[in-house]
Amino acid sequence: MSDPTTPAADAVIVEAALNGINPLAPRDPAAITRDALAALDAGASVLHNHIDLSGPTTSEEVAERYLRAWRPLMAERPDTLVYPTVGYGSDVAGSYAHVELLAKGGWLRIGIVDPGSVNLGGCDADGIPTGGVVYRNSYDDIRHQMALCAEHRLGPSLAIYEPGFLRAVLAWHRAGRLPAGAMVKFYFGGEYGYLGRTTAGPSFGLPPTAAALRAYLEMLDGTDLPWSVAVMGGDLFATPVARLALELGGHLHVGLEDHAGPGLRETTNAALVHEAAALAQEVGRPLATPRDIPALLNLPTPQYAGPTDA
Repeated sequence: MSDPTTPAADAVIVEAALNGINPLAPRDPAAITRDALAALDAGASVLHNHIDLSGPTTSEEVAERYLRAWRPLMAERPDTLVYPTVGYGSDVAGSYAHVELLAKGGWLRIGIVDPGSVNLGGCDADGIPTGGVVYRNSYDDIRHQMALCAEHRLGPSLAIYEPGFLRAVLAWHRAGRLPAGAMVKFYFGGEYGYLGRTTAGPSFGLPPTAAALRAYLEMLDGTDLPWSVAVMGGDLFATPVARLALELGGHLHVGLEDHAGPGLRETTNAALVHEAAALAQEVGRPLATPRDIPALLNLPTPQYAGPTDA
């Protein structure tokens, strides 16, 4: 008889990214807690969220804003794995200072690494790309993010917006320096882009097609890194990528952070997780639970007791 504490090797990790640019997503801590619990009930095993603070704030204020949603969540579901997003610091150390505080408080087992740079924006009336947003992460910034995960024993969530992001990750992997517990997340560019713009047009990264997914997997060949798929500014389930990912051994990243844009059907975080769970069942793969994730991702042994506010 198999050990009931050992997850099935083909168990599907459904990550719910609860909010971001999408104005329909939960914003205040109480709403985030409610959506988080609903997503867990629907079958999510990892959660990710942003907060409703921006501009000049201290890392302590940022961490506290996350904890206002996480304290009641963890009190009810202590096995929950949730992680934050990047802050608004003047440099990489400032942008990630709250991650260190949350890690030291014992709240985190998953960290964040954005291993590259990308242009974000929209289109003008002629359909020409416009906008001045450059999400920038130099190689030295990436080194800082990786070091933070290694120091605090956090499994890095590796956001892949462009193929160059993956090449950077693979360099760390070949050097034997990629922190334990890493998961590669392929973020395909939907028609409305990451900013959930009001008109469709050119987007970042590869499009959500079967050929694009296979191109990423060709790059990943020869590693044992777990991976998932998401469509930013589009509908993951309206593309061939979701089912193909499950058929090829991948996982799903869903939620109202990704599902943003006026041309998309209205839905909820819980409904998107339900769709992911139903598709996994169709493909014949079981869902992972939060308790399964440390083994499935080979997360490092926690450095800090927690969660605690100490």
